[in-house]
Amino acid sequence: MILKEIAYFHSPFTSKFGVPKQSGLVDELEGTIEFASEFRNKDMLRGIEDFDYLWIIWQFSANPHAATSPLVRPPLLGGNEKVGVFASRSPFRPNAMGLSSVRLSRVDYTAEGGPLLYVRGADLMDGTPIFDIKPYVSLSDCHPEARCGFVDSHAIRRLSVTMPSHVRRLFTEEQLLALVKVLELDPRPHYHNDPSKTYGMPYAGAGCEIPCRRRQTFSRGCLKCR
Repeated sequence: MILKEIAYFHSPFTSKFGVPKQSGLVDELEGTIEFASEFRNKDMLRGIEDFDYLWIIWQFSANPHAATSPLVRPPLLGGNEKVGVFASRSPFRPNAMGLSSVRLSRVDYTAEGGPLLYVRGADLMDGTPIFDIKPYVSLSDCHPEARCGFVDSHAIRRLSVTMPSHVRRLFTEEQLLALVKVLELDPRPHYHNDPSKTYGMPYAGAGCEIPCRRRQTFSRGCLKCR
């Protein structure tokens, strides 16, 4: 079987750093799905607007090397505890494929390169190849009583973010709100505590820097523009 890239994702993130670790964590983050020319067919989307959420099957295209280890280190466990690759959502997998649930905002049939799907809550970087799109169906896809392994006992901790006014002026109100929500999730590697280290990430055409502080005392993030 040969997989075809049916579409590509457009996002404010041009690098992996800063992209939410899972879909649905930052609903304010909007991205666009642009179909490859072969699949720019309105009939292929007929009825899609009747669904609030979609499943996206995509490629971890930014991984520089093939996965070889049977064990991975989930960020939620601090980056030091290991679990089996099939008991995680690590991008380093035998087949570098991701699965994300996103909220469909709207469909633009008249845009250049359209039809375009506008979605929210994605965890994909800009240019990510997409292999398939399917509707989310709560009847079969939702299992609220399900056990979720180590996720059940490790809550996501969010930071309080302070952003200088000169940085705020670089973004639209919507971009700024999404950026703050992303930084609240603390995109820095969880196994690094070097207080002298600064992490940078491109976002919506601007470069940002985030200083690293010890996690035991970190309560406020500070964003600096390059």
